[in-house]
Amino acid sequence: MDDEESVRQFLERYLASEGYRTESVPGGKEALDLLRRGMIPSLVILDILMPQMDGIETLGQLRRFSENLPVIVLSASGQTETVVKAMKMGASDYLTKPFENEELSITIGKVLEKANLVKEIATLREKVDPTDRQGDFITINDEMFRIREMIHRIAGTDATVLIQGESGVGKDLIARAIHNHSPRKAYPLIRVNCAALPTELLESELFGFEKGAFTGAFKAKMGKFELANNGSIFLDEIGEMSTNLQAKLLHVLQDGEFSKLGGKQDLRVDVRVIAATNQNLEEALRENRFREDLYYRLNVVGIIVPPLRERREDIPILCEYFLKKFRAQYNSDLEKIPERLMNAFTDYFWPGNIRELENMIRRLVVLRDERYILKELCLPPLSAKRQEIHPLKTESFSLKEVSKRKTAEIEREAILRALIENKWNKKRTAEDLSISYRALQYKIKEFGLTS
Repeated sequence: MDDEESVRQFLERYLASEGYRTESVPGGKEALDLLRRGMIPSLVILDILMPQMDGIETLGQLRRFSENLPVIVLSASGQTETVVKAMKMGASDYLTKPFENEELSITIGKVLEKANLVKEIATLREKVDPTDRQGDFITINDEMFRIREMIHRIAGTDATVLIQGESGVGKDLIARAIHNHSPRKAYPLIRVNCAALPTELLESELFGFEKGAFTGAFKAKMGKFELANNGSIFLDEIGEMSTNLQAKLLHVLQDGEFSKLGGKQDLRVDVRVIAATNQNLEEALRENRFREDLYYRLNVVGIIVPPLRERREDIPILCEYFLKKFRAQYNSDLEKIPERLMNAFTDYFWPGNIRELENMIRRLVVLRDERYILKELCLPPLSAKRQEIHPLKTESFSLKEVSKRKTAEIEREAILRALIENKWNKKRTAEDLSISYRALQYKIKEFGLTS
């Protein structure tokens, strides 16, 4: 966040070119509003000098939301005392204006790397419920019970696993369950988000590099495969990996060997690979965006996680779990979710699945206003829904026609929800829905959607 529009535009353009998704705001109040609405950024770049709410006050407010949120502060020369204060308050690093692009990239990489290590350590040390410690998950759904049984059957093997499902269904939880029930549970489970970094950075993240391998490589770095030795590695959003990097990953899966960037010899590791994607990999195979040999090497065991709308019986118990969690986190006295809101939750389509439900409960606990949540759900009144359904009882429709109409209704609701969440940015919406930009344009026109 920066009150100078030119600085914000520069940062947006440059970070986008580096493969990051950005959201810029002119001040601290706007940033805090985004957090209150449920945004959870991986990194905050914060200017010290801003009107109304300066960087120091904003940093203090950010720490109320998250003690571990990485923050890089931007300062002008001569603000040493303020920078020192910011660092004491928990800022991760700082940059002095003006700065070079390379300096910004190195600082961001360093801060994110440290944040990832902190998360990994916290995951290993985290004290949770006994069921969570064993990697189980909350459900009363038959299909999820079947997945749980499969996890117990395959956990003791070294078979690679491919987990498929929409964003937010809990693929990472299943990966953790596989690891925690395996003989490797005493060793780390290392998570890598393949969509979060451009190809060059992802390669160095996975395999590490030697000193001098490229500009800015001032010292050697261990890669995630090396860190995961004897344990497991979870490759999330594997469908986003470039085909060149897929070839190197295939080599690791086949031979258990790889070389660091700039390295002169191969390293051997013993790592179990668990991969996940929200994309249709079979379609990616047809379009030559994913290697067929890698697909079959990963998909030794395939798990398809159902979306939340297909396991609605889990919604009440998940709500109870998240309410208990956030009551403790925010010291709230909210005892239960209002009945009207619970009914709306049961009827809602949930395009963001369990992650979206979790954020809804978080906002309810923080805001204590169910009207805000109901408005955000964008649901028509329940009575209106019943009126839409009643004609099917008196008019003659084939089962195929009924299915077609219902599918269109669900599809329209999912697209509208995604457009609203992305502030009608069609490119981001298409990415979130895993469809092409042209297909999204066609659907918007077909359903008559307008902002």
